[in-house]
Amino acid sequence: MSTSTGGADTGSGTVAHSYVYGITRATAPAPPEGTAGVGDPPRPVRLVTHGDLAALVSDAPSDLRPKRRDLLAHQGVLALAGTAGPVLPMRFGSLSTDDEAIEQVLAERAKHYLERLEALEGKGEYNVKATHDEEGVLHRVLADDPDLRALSEANRTASGGSYEDKLRLGQLVVAAVQQREARDAQLVRQALEAASDEVCPGPDSQGWLANVSFLVAHGDGEAFLAAVDALREEQPQLVLQVNGPLPPYSFVE
Repeated sequence: MSTSTGGADTGSGTVAHSYVYGITRATAPAPPEGTAGVGDPPRPVRLVTHGDLAALVSDAPSDLRPKRRDLLAHQGVLALAGTAGPVLPMRFGSLSTDDEAIEQVLAERAKHYLERLEALEGKGEYNVKATHDEEGVLHRVLADDPDLRALSEANRTASGGSYEDKLRLGQLVVAAVQQREARDAQLVRQALEAASDEVCPGPDSQGWLANVSFLVAHGDGEAFLAAVDALREEQPQLVLQVNGPLPPYSFVE
């Protein structure tokens, strides 16, 4: 199976006919009749099985693009399948030349897929992104550094201080905030990993000081969110954005 979001051509000159949503166990129930996949009109979803594994598949539209309708259809198929058991979600745009090629991949990687399905049984992904509240982090770095706080007070007493004093204070504050960003990035992970089963750092993204995904058992979701709330209360300089539970994309190779 290959991954592409540029249409139904895999790039090798061979038109891909099968769109793959995810991999599950062969014992999983077939998608209900009328389950709508990607495409306009939506392609019906079916199971392609081999041994102990099955792939959720539909025919691939010739003009596949990451449109909102198709992105939601992809997520909807995975969400529906996930109600019946663990699913290894494929990224949007995962294509194969035909069902026989999918069966071959299931056969070749059966041990790995079955191990991951076992590891993901009854679990979902929560993604946590963190930024700093500007006023909150400034208050925190001044509270943590007596010398920096004294310099800030001296400038304030001197009606803002000289240009050089302002420049020096600004440079020191920027350096202190950068150090705090690095510390808080580690803090987010350390504070929440105890409430999860696995942790996967996300790609670096401009604007976030932390982007981390956590694998959490379905029954532990409320406890995980409570840990997030506790972190917010303990570290008011942090702005935390939580998205989940999601299909465990970050925990599937």
